[in-house]
Amino acid sequence: MQKILIIGGGYAGFYTAFKLEKYLTGDEAEITLVDPLPYMTYQPFLPEVVAGAIEARHVAVSHRRHLKKTNIINGKMTKLNHAEKSATVELNSGEAIALSYDQVVVTAGAVSRTFPIPGVADNAIGLKTVEEAVEIRNRILTNFDKAASLPAGPARDRLLTFVVVGGGFAGIEVFAEMRNLASYLLRYYPTLEFKDTHLHLIEAMGRIMPEVSQETSEWVLADLDKRGAKVHLNTQLVSAENGIIELSTGEKFESDVIVWTAGVMASPFVKNTDLPLDERGRIAALPTLQVNRDGVAVEGAWTAGDVSAVPDLSGGGVGGFCVPNAQHAVRQGKLLAKNLAANIRKEGIVEYKHKNMGAVAGLGLYNGVFQSGKIVLKGFIAWCAHRGYHGLAMPMGERKIRVFGGWLANFFLRRDIVSIAATKQPRAAFETWASRPKA
Repeated sequence: MQKILIIGGGYAGFYTAFKLEKYLTGDEAEITLVDPLPYMTYQPFLPEVVAGAIEARHVAVSHRRHLKKTNIINGKMTKLNHAEKSATVELNSGEAIALSYDQVVVTAGAVSRTFPIPGVADNAIGLKTVEEAVEIRNRILTNFDKAASLPAGPARDRLLTFVVVGGGFAGIEVFAEMRNLASYLLRYYPTLEFKDTHLHLIEAMGRIMPEVSQETSEWVLADLDKRGAKVHLNTQLVSAENGIIELSTGEKFESDVIVWTAGVMASPFVKNTDLPLDERGRIAALPTLQVNRDGVAVEGAWTAGDVSAVPDLSGGGVGGFCVPNAQHAVRQGKLLAKNLAANIRKEGIVEYKHKNMGAVAGLGLYNGVFQSGKIVLKGFIAWCAHRGYHGLAMPMGERKIRVFGGWLANFFLRRDIVSIAATKQPRAAFETWASRPKA
């Protein structure tokens, strides 16, 4: 029996475990998955979580519910010594345990890549987890509540100014959804007007959404401008100290909500392994998804997803490698499971090759953009394509039903605007009024 250790339960790790359960019998392998969280997050839906179009729990897929034959360990992998086939895990309880294995699958994913800009680490928030999406939503709703009671002036402007850094797909989608949410909320706040809300997107390059054509990106810019959302191109964030935004153009304003989407990097955990890394800190991989050391497969080591540098055999990848997105991670996870099972059974394995199907983005309610080759869709039909594609791509049937059901409910009942920011201090009310022993 082979002991298979999967590090990371995101797209690639989840699908690797899910498919291995189908391909291998209990006599062939024992599967263990290590992740600090008990679920995987469908990240393309995070902008809609921010906007309240999707319930936050519905974009998270439970490991234990759907990986019924896999041993789930909730903890953080701290060290991997593949030469000795041993790993160290720090459990969420704080205890450290050692694991041994025969085959290791590193699918640890990526984290937000930031730069040493003053104030970013202290004030900005990323968009890689469902917790971050919920926090952004709660902050926007809470700021509207506060601003509604204030007179016009700097304090109210700060509360109603929202900033996104990074003009890639994630940045544009969350920016558009935030604009849509802010506009929608005004109907419930009679003391506020559209002109009181300010949204800024900061992009260091001269264009947004490099995944689509220049013409399509310009259409998105024009659409955002029409809706009162300002995009700063060829502009860098110089400082966000104390919420005071300073731009390379000299412009300065204040904001309580700063969302960082300016790139990702491979999980820093990989630096604590003896596996080969490329110059960007990703695990070097062969097209077969085996770890690559000088062109030779490392025995018993596999990798996929955002943490890996997988050659893009379709010829469409940036720098010759697959870009870090859900399209590749899901498909790589499925193929990795098939190749790993075949390798255990001494059967032939195949190379990963997937041509990008195109790019689709939601730009707020009833608006979107889609491009595949020379085919471009805009507006309502692209929004339908976005929801249709991602709704069907959402893992597990029960999750699909919850997502589509939520959309249907919102159509008839309108979106939910309740903030649950108080969950950050769930015992505050109890502690305030709880009786205590007399001194």
